[in-house]
Amino acid sequence: MRWRGRRQSTNISDVRGQGGGGFQLPGGMGFPGGGGIRIPVGTGRGGGGMGCGTLVVFGIVLWFLGINPLVLLNGGGLGGGLDPSMTQNFPTPRAGGGSGQRTAPSNDEMTQFVRTILASTEDVWSSVLKSYGKRYTAPQTVLFSGSYPSACGQASAATGPFYCPGDKKVYIDLAFYRTLANQFGAKGDFAQAYVLAHEVGHHVQDIIGVLPQFNRMRQSMGKLEANHMSVRVELQADCFAGVWGHYVSQQGWLEQGDVEEAMNAASKIGDDSLQKQTQGYVVPDAFTHGTSAQRQRWFGLGFKSGRIESCDTFNTASL
Repeated sequence: MRWRGRRQSTNISDVRGQGGGGFQLPGGMGFPGGGGIRIPVGTGRGGGGMGCGTLVVFGIVLWFLGINPLVLLNGGGLGGGLDPSMTQNFPTPRAGGGSGQRTAPSNDEMTQFVRTILASTEDVWSSVLKSYGKRYTAPQTVLFSGSYPSACGQASAATGPFYCPGDKKVYIDLAFYRTLANQFGAKGDFAQAYVLAHEVGHHVQDIIGVLPQFNRMRQSMGKLEANHMSVRVELQADCFAGVWGHYVSQQGWLEQGDVEEAMNAASKIGDDSLQKQTQGYVVPDAFTHGTSAQRQRWFGLGFKSGRIESCDTFNTASL
């Protein structure tokens, strides 16, 4: 990526070395490799439907953005993350923490990279949402080492980056990028940027109303139903990451092989790939983020079009 020399974001809180206490939220949805949300509520209960009601509420969100949901339906309907438990066989990256000493200077190259990527997401989403009459407010990104408390439970290197709608912040231990490259085989700066863009995609979902609606609906869902809906939420965040990629590509950021880096990362962190790697077999009902093929497909759809309308994962029979 041609990222050097560009604007850097100031919406960063660097707390590396300031370890914190707290607890790991049982229902947490953070995960290594590009994409998690954690919602500060208990797990779902009971039945509830995921049919017409879901279509209606997400249709309302689209109308709010000025998008006609009927255009997106095309006669289709609903078909049919990385769970922290799926990473228990991987060692937690050692990045210091808890000692009160910073593990990296605040202006090291990786910090500059993160600041630059975040600035680009601010520019892209401010422009995109403005075209729909919405104002984009950038999330604060917390750089931590080891563990740190969030409004959604304890941020941990073991569970990877995540977005917390409870405090509108993205949390990331930069040591995770070594895990992404060395243990998951997803190398490259655009792979790293994809991780951040996915988390920012969750913030966009929060702004347009998708996450608040999901948070309400999941409380009346059973676990399987909530997992299925979670996959759609996560794949939309992948698509939003692709929308961001579309615009930075137009702005001359990308070099040969960058798109392949993001696609490889999406493949490595699909639920099916991770389950095979960690437990040797696949349990589709436990998917919360989508398969490798699905994650690649939706990132690609956003990247190709650069349009929010291409990211309607809720009104399609085929993910």
